[in-house]
Amino acid sequence: MKQKKWLSVSLGLLALLLFNAVGNLVSVRFDLTEDQRYTLSEQALRTVSSLEGPVTVDILLNGDLPAEFLKLKQETGRLLEQFRSGHKAIHINFVNPLEDVSQQQATIAQLQSMGLTPANITVEDQGKTSQEFLFPWAMVNYRNTTVRVPLLKNTLGSSPEERIRNSVRNLEYAFADAFTKLGATQKKRVAVIKGNGELPDVEMADFLTSIRDYYNIGAITLDSVSLHPQKVLDQLKTFDLALIAKPTEPFTEPEKYVLDQFMVHGGKTIWLLDKVVIELDSLINEEGSTLALPRSINLDDILFRYGIRINPELVYDMYFTQIVLASGEGNNSSYNPIPWFYNPMVFSRNDHPVNTNTEALRLQFANSLDTLQNDYKKTILYYSSPLSRVDMAPKLINLDTAESMPEKESFTEGNYPLAVLVEGKFRSAYDQRLKPLQLEGAATLGPGNGMLVVADGDVIRNQLRNGRPLELGYDKWTNNFYGNKEFLINSINYLLDDSGLINIRNKKVVIPLLDPQKIRDGKTRWQLLTTMVPLLFCVLCALGFAIVRKRRYAG
Repeated sequence: MKQKKWLSVSLGLLALLLFNAVGNLVSVRFDLTEDQRYTLSEQALRTVSSLEGPVTVDILLNGDLPAEFLKLKQETGRLLEQFRSGHKAIHINFVNPLEDVSQQQATIAQLQSMGLTPANITVEDQGKTSQEFLFPWAMVNYRNTTVRVPLLKNTLGSSPEERIRNSVRNLEYAFADAFTKLGATQKKRVAVIKGNGELPDVEMADFLTSIRDYYNIGAITLDSVSLHPQKVLDQLKTFDLALIAKPTEPFTEPEKYVLDQFMVHGGKTIWLLDKVVIELDSLINEEGSTLALPRSINLDDILFRYGIRINPELVYDMYFTQIVLASGEGNNSSYNPIPWFYNPMVFSRNDHPVNTNTEALRLQFANSLDTLQNDYKKTILYYSSPLSRVDMAPKLINLDTAESMPEKESFTEGNYPLAVLVEGKFRSAYDQRLKPLQLEGAATLGPGNGMLVVADGDVIRNQLRNGRPLELGYDKWTNNFYGNKEFLINSINYLLDDSGLINIRNKKVVIPLLDPQKIRDGKTRWQLLTTMVPLLFCVLCALGFAIVRKRRYAG
């Protein structure tokens, strides 16, 4: 009997040791969450599986953190542990860059020079309130390359809880995007179209610099079409996407036909167009008023064949961004922000991978556009607000309009389309039309394709400071950040993405956070429950034990 008992114990210990050994060799996880928040998508795992060699991730969140940033730190660590299942050589370090108090100012300046924007937080200690800096960033290091990953996703008007939700939703895409940059070997090519008065490179410099991590960039000058049309088309066909940013001079028919054949042969396009001639600088220089006139760039017919029409009218929106005007002279000058209803602040409806979880856009003298019925699929990505109207050109624009707030009752329509994505098998706009020139291999119907049309050429325009480009979306006058760069990068990624990386943005993650109002209302009740109930339970158990003991051992 005794031998059987020892045999059973020995077998149990052996089974336990065997189970632990197998557990160390084989890792099995079960994600029982409704949104599968602890399961990476296949696209995300592919981005890291292509890396060869160690990857070091330095997360600049450590130390005594506020609750919301502590949550962000924990979620970042969990996500990277999941990425580690696709690449075992990922090393995770949590770093507090401001730990050395004596070097804080120098460290802050150094991190800002690296392009890391701090988050300003409010800290309460013994009734005193102070402002401190945090750097919610991660640095992904692979071989001799470092990619910055923003961990905090700001949205205008969001509460701290909403900010954390948006940030956690964006983490998988942010790190997958970084791993994609590090593992890219063969880059697709983007052509910046020149020759028709497009924006100069310095005013698109930040955007072009940002997409160099993904794509190779080159310039194609269309005014060479008049002499060497076939050569220009052949050169253009070596690119995967053409970017046409705010042309101000009309396109000739041969130039349009070359672009048409580029699209029919599968080339993607992004059209950033203005149909009204007006600039804020000219408005200020003309002593506060100028005439906004329709602009003809001779693209109406080609866009019409794809079901798009940009209207020569300005969107006037109650959801606006500010402009800054100077008053006074010399040392007595002051700069005052004023509302400018012709610069709409456009919010995403989060209904497409391109616009999901993006910050509001800042547009400048935007036009409205119409979508026409045809065989192509058209997805409107951005609308003006419900409190908006349109002013037809020609129109006298006066800075004095900023001083009076319009009546809400005067806005009866609103929701004007501003950006649209067109997809389908593109048919030549010159089908059954007289061709302006003969091109070798000219086609009538092409493969599946896509184009983006935005009725504002300035959406890609970055500001300058001392002749140097600032980050796209940053307004140096009001110190606000907008989502222009993210929207345009998402658009190019969507049009050119073969791996499905952009679809990660559609993943919905629900972060269960406590309701602050309910916490305040039920604070006393829950404190009593969590402190008094256990004590009462212990007292009752002690009394019961004493009564049972007295009865059992009495007499």
